[in-house]
Amino acid sequence: MRVNLVVEDMGPFKYLGCATAAKNLYNALREKINVGWNDKSVDYDIVHFHTFGPISLWYKKRSRGKKIITAHSTPRLNYGNLAAPSLVNWLYKPIYKSFDHVIAVSEKCKKELEKELGLKKVSVIYNGIDIKRFSPDKEKGKRFREIFKIADDELLVLTIAQITPRKGVYDFLDVARRFPGFRFVWVGGFPYGPFSKDYFKIKKLISMKSKNCVFTGFVPDIVGAYSAADVFFMPSYAEGHSIVMLEALAMGLPILARDLEEFREEFGNNLIYFKDKEDVKEEMFDRKLLEEYKKKTKVVKKFDIERVANEHVKLYEKLLKS
Repeated sequence: MRVNLVVEDMGPFKYLGCATAAKNLYNALREKINVGWNDKSVDYDIVHFHTFGPISLWYKKRSRGKKIITAHSTPRLNYGNLAAPSLVNWLYKPIYKSFDHVIAVSEKCKKELEKELGLKKVSVIYNGIDIKRFSPDKEKGKRFREIFKIADDELLVLTIAQITPRKGVYDFLDVARRFPGFRFVWVGGFPYGPFSKDYFKIKKLISMKSKNCVFTGFVPDIVGAYSAADVFFMPSYAEGHSIVMLEALAMGLPILARDLEEFREEFGNNLIYFKDKEDVKEEMFDRKLLEEYKKKTKVVKKFDIERVANEHVKLYEKLLKS
């Protein structure tokens, strides 16, 4: 069995979750099957797409094997993310329907693909990470705090995400202002540039942020950011299956997250949940409570990339037999 993974990961898109998820899968599959990465050959048994941009669709038209795609993106995830989601959302139905099979990254996404887009051949396989790669590094954490002038005794609240309304940037700024005794750090940028929702408005608000708030932009060594943090803050309004939340859990970080159906599905009661920004209380940052939720980070084990890769191999074999 020969499988080619195809993902448009050039430029800023290499920092998006779909590219990270695809690379994680590729690294694990290399030990199990004959797998390619953006190989130009068209003679693979299965071509597994992770994006549907012009390069991917051109390759899809030429390739001879079974064609499947992981639906990292769905129409609902573009609202509050892109400046004009309607310009791209109409593409999902005809494009996803043109594949032999679609992989949803959560049950919530599967329901959307079936009910909203009318897809029939959909399986659920969650994203995965190499858990062994993510472990706290005191020196890297210390260096991160030094770079951004964060004292050792300051409680560091970390968010890693694209800077968009859908990711909860407005609530992040508001919560940071309400709790001046904690340091709030947002790692990430605008991968879509001015095509991001509220791009200029958000940039202006960031320029007026509270003193305890830091926007770092891209960070080359993300382990340092995780190692420096005391709690991971996820104010996002909608997700597929968040890679950064998996990484944070693997690093042993307790997570304070919006109470979303997808998070309950994926992580159960192992996170500290809030409904709206007004529900975020100071006691949620209590160090004793955070220590209790550190013990619940082991939920990440079910998303280990080895298990996820094995699920993909089983699906590939099933599709080749059909």
